[in-house]
This record gives sequence, structure tokens and C-alpha cells, in this order.
Amino acid sequence: MNGRHIEIMDTTLRDGEQTSGVAFSASEKLSIARKLIEEVGVDRLEIASARVSKGEFECVQAVCEWAQSVDKLDRIEVLGFCDDGASIDWIKRAGGKVINLLTKGSEKHCRGQLGKEPEEHWQGVRNNVLMAHEAGLGVNIYLEDWSNGIADNADYVFGMVDALQDLAQDGYVQRIMLPDTLGILAPRQTRQMVTKMVERYPQLHFDFHAHNDYDLAVANVLAAVETGVKGIHTTVNGLGERAGNASLSSVIAVLNDMTDEVSLGIEEKSINQISRMVESYSGIATASNAPIIGENVFTQTAGVHADGDKKGKLYVNPLLPERFGRSREYALGKMSGKANIEQNLKLLGIHLSDYDMRRVTKRINEMGDKKEHVTLDDLPYIIADVLHHEVISDRIKLVSYMVSTAYGLHPQACVKLDVDGNEYEESATGDGMYDAFVRAVRHIYRNKLGRTFPWLTNYVVTIPPGGRTDALVQTAISWEYEGKVYRTRGLDADQTEAAIKATIKMLNLLEG
Repeated sequence: MNGRHIEIMDTTLRDGEQTSGVAFSASEKLSIARKLIEEVGVDRLEIASARVSKGEFECVQAVCEWAQSVDKLDRIEVLGFCDDGASIDWIKRAGGKVINLLTKGSEKHCRGQLGKEPEEHWQGVRNNVLMAHEAGLGVNIYLEDWSNGIADNADYVFGMVDALQDLAQDGYVQRIMLPDTLGILAPRQTRQMVTKMVERYPQLHFDFHAHNDYDLAVANVLAAVETGVKGIHTTVNGLGERAGNASLSSVIAVLNDMTDEVSLGIEEKSINQISRMVESYSGIATASNAPIIGENVFTQTAGVHADGDKKGKLYVNPLLPERFGRSREYALGKMSGKANIEQNLKLLGIHLSDYDMRRVTKRINEMGDKKEHVTLDDLPYIIADVLHHEVISDRIKLVSYMVSTAYGLHPQACVKLDVDGNEYEESATGDGMYDAFVRAVRHIYRNKLGRTFPWLTNYVVTIPPGGRTDALVQTAISWEYEGKVYRTRGLDADQTEAAIKATIKMLNLLEG
């Protein structure tokens, strides 16, 4: 893509760590930093705040040592403060080369938080810039609360930038960062405010830093880029204080697809991997419907959509999953049609006749009605259950049952069966819930029907691969009755329910 290059500065390791409950270790920060720089290809990384703790100092040291070894140290940035050189000294000792100097971008913050006159603060900023330059550090300036500052008193913001212009022209200040610190902007306001800055200072490099309090961070990023900023701040998975920051994945997709005048140096196929890494290290789960990175965003659920894709990709948009290292999936559930299942069978290399396809589809729809979660891994189990263990006889019906267990007590079961139109009920205790169920059924056969009951000879439980806690359970049970062996299977999300289904199938096989 041709056009002006937009720098991506990712601040997952600094601003993202302000997410409640998130704290990355030194090894985790290093792993994330390496992946973001080497594989994702972000231009810059903000990795910490100066003077936070001894542990943070060690984190910065580790990342800077690595960056120095691969000649990328100038891409590593640390937030620092106007503290008469203390932050500058901290960053330099840690091995850093760039300070992102936090200043007050609104008069309200200047007077209310610092208790200073604007000119006094501006002079203090200049002094810290000069100290940083003397120490050999590159400097970027954060205008904290800039969005409120320019809305309330634009002259204050202009006065600060005017006071720094000569330092920028002399190369002492590389970038001016425009944060929507409290997430108050909408795209129209972003355009208006950024335009004021770009038109007044066309020679300066402006970054835009969005927060997502109104769920408008990415929309504001697009507006800022179209209005002329040269850099954008993001976080992986949108981590950040309050509602978070602009999500790296969404920003990249939007800028690549919705602007014709800019270029990015990002490798889209690595976005899903870095998302999963940060999800794991942060402990913050990504919403299943989060754009680009959510578990379900490349899953077609409705059968008509799967059918349309099969007949010419009629329900495909430019956000192809392959771009982001993912693949399209077709959900299995109550909305599934033949096309959904065919798409999944194709992935498994399985072919079914039309008749068998209807039977399998019917079973999946029934499972969806019960809110059971069906995945690609479950499909072979369902097919085997439907095609190879279907019982034609339906003389024995399970009317109702109740099983319970309590600490220190034997599990109990109460079962009601319909046998040839007559209902029978019995209760029993056992060594487990399923054992109690079988004993209650055996009581019905012996005490109410005067029949012998088969003996259970083997019991095997298997689940599809992947370790999901909501996976379907397949229970295969072998029975012996009058010298013959019967083997039945049951399939359900609950192990006891799966075993009960297998038992009812066995009873009907005996009646068939």
C-alpha cells in the first residue's frame, strides 16, 4: 500500500498494564515486546513508567538489553515525568534511550494538579527536555488531558506548543502526543481538534492516543489519521485503564481497509498470536465477539450463510480470517442447516449420504435446542452415535429421573420408566450417581416387571480433544444378557446423562 506511513506505537506494556489486576513479569514483558517488534512489526513500544518500582526497573533493563542487542533500542520508550531529571536518570540507568515526557495538556490540570501558572509549567517542561537531551535521550511530549484542554482553552494548548516549537525544530523534541485521556471525544470532535493542531503546526509530528470510554476509540483513531496525525497509540486486546485503549487489531484492520492514503508496516497474520499471548499473560479474557480477535467473529452460525458461502462466498467481507492467521468456521447447533454440517464434514474429510446427513442434522439441531455447545471435534462422535447406534425400538422410555449426591452420604436416584405404555417408579442408592440410577432401574425390572436385568461388564468415557470443560462426553457401555454381549453409546455434555442414554438404548435393543 502506498501513501504516508503511520507509526504504530503500542503501549500494552505501559498503559495496558493500568488495566485493573494486570501486572506483567519481566519475562512476560520481554516476550510480548519481542513479538510486537519482530513479528507484528509495530514501529515503537512504550514499555513502562519511570520510578514505579525496583521490579519495573528490572523489566525495563531486560527489554532494553534485548533491544540493544538487535539494534532496535531507539524503538523502546518509557513514560517519564517533569521531576527535575529524576525520571531521566532512572530511564538512562535502565538502559533506555527515549523518554515520553508527561506534561499537563489542559489548564485545569496545570492549575488544579500542579498548582502552577501555565508559563511556569511550560518553562519546567523546557528544562526537562534540555536535561533529557543533555543525557542523550530522545524526547516525545505527552499533552495529558489534551482533548479537554483544547476544548476548554485552546490558547493554553497553543501556548505550550509554542513554547516547545524551537526545541522541536532543533531536534530536541521528536513528537507531540495528543491524548484523549478521559475518552470524551467523538469522531467529529476529533477531526476539529486535530485539524487545529495540524494546521497551526504543519511541521510537527503529532501522535494520537485514544481511550474507549464511549466505545469510540477506533473511530477516533480513523478520524485523527484522516485529519493528519502521523502516529497512533494502541494496546493489544484494547487493554487499558477504565474501558481501555484503541485495540491494535481493530486499528490495523480499519486503517488498512478504510484509508487509501496511508501505509502500515504491520504483519496481520501475527495479530491473533500476540492477542492470545497477552490474553494468557494478563489473565483478561477477550470477548468472544470482539472484532478480529474474538473466538466467534469468523464463525457463521445461520445455515443460510453457510449455504451462501458454499455457492460463491456470498456472506464474506474483506475481513478474511486468513489475513489474521485464523480460519472460517461454521457453527453447529439449532441454527445449523445442511450447508453448515457439509462445511465441517469437508474439513474432516467425511462424506455422508443425503439420508444420513438429514439424520445428523436433526440430532445437531436437537442438541442446539438444549443449548448444548457442539464443535468440529464433537462431530465424529455425533455421527457415530447417530449412524451406528440408533435403536429402532422405542418400547422403553425414560419418563423422568432424579439423581443426587451429598457429602458423607451414598448417591441416590429415583427413576420412572414407561414400559409398553405403563409407568413404573423405583428408588435406590449406589456407589455413584450412575450406579444408583442402574440399581433403581434394576429394581423396576425385578420388582415390578419380574424380569432379569443385564449385567454391566465395561464402561468407557471419552471426550473430544482440546480439554474443553463443556465438551460432549461419549460413554460406551458393554452389557451381558443371556450369553450375549450388547454395546451401546450415549452422547451428552454431562457424563451421567450420556451413560443413562446408553442404558435406555440397551434396554430397547433387548426389546427390539
